[in-house]
Amino acid sequence: IRETSSSKLVGMDLKAFAHETASESPAPGGGSISAYVGTLGVALGTMVANLSSHKRGWDDRWDFFSQWADNGQQILSKLLRLVDEDTAAFERIMAAIRLPKGSPEEKAARQQAMKEATEYAIEVPLEVMRTAYSMFDLLDAMAKDGNPNSASDTGVGALCARTAIQGAGMNVRINIQDVADGPWKNGVLMEMRQLEEDAERRCKVIVDQVESLIA
Repeated sequence: IRETSSSKLVGMDLKAFAHETASESPAPGGGSISAYVGTLGVALGTMVANLSSHKRGWDDRWDFFSQWADNGQQILSKLLRLVDEDTAAFERIMAAIRLPKGSPEEKAARQQAMKEATEYAIEVPLEVMRTAYSMFDLLDAMAKDGNPNSASDTGVGALCARTAIQGAGMNVRINIQDVADGPWKNGVLMEMRQLEEDAERRCKVIVDQVESLIA
């Protein structure tokens, strides 16, 4: 995944981001929103780790929770970058569509640009799925060992992680429709389905743990 210099979306305040999403512009769309939902999910898990590290009487567990907070911060930073990268991938497809196609050479160049842009628009949400999935270790640890007063925050974080993965998966599906069948496509679809299934399972474990704490 490219390291884009754009921070157009993540530099907005919450109100502006919501209104930009609601506008007639097709981007940001579901891909960027999925990445941002994932960002909020890992932010909640990181918050629980930070709160737990400063809980009175838990001084001997400071290193444990601080390491999890650092892990969460790394995931958060990557997902924030992917918010803008997903929109950049969409814009890359639109740029390829606008390429000239008058001569055979132009048609060939346009076709290649479309292929590369489409594959990138699949790779970005797939990376969102992978990155969002990586937060389940943090959330699982917080559900089991974190401050029980913040259990509901951990549960919401798990729901956000699952939603981010499901939403990014939808973007993989819609963008891969016109890709020719072959090993690359099959591999992407296999990984996507596995991430979705595993996310559903891990989310349920965490939510069940949270429910047992707040019931």
